[in-house]
Amino acid sequence: MNKLLPCRYNTDSNRVEARFEDGTTLAIDCIAVEDEYSNTPAQRAELDWLLYNKPLEYAQLVLGGRMERYLSLGCDHGRMED
Repeated sequence: MNKLLPCRYNTDSNRVEARFEDGTTLAIDCIAVEDEYSNTPAQRAELDWLLYNKPLEYAQLVLGGRMERYLSLGCDHGRMED
């Protein structure tokens, strides 16, 4: 897979818009992600925080299949840096 470039959260469509180095684009449906992975208000709040503050990390978690593990560690902004 090509390198993922900085992403942005589009509040109008509720999607993270991701671009790759080769020009490929991808839109991640955030409602579908929340429906799949968040079971508690704290998890939903964590997903919202990631969307607004770290959309690149949000996309990396979704595309890498690591969102469930991230949320299972407990909601702590910045845990990805550990």
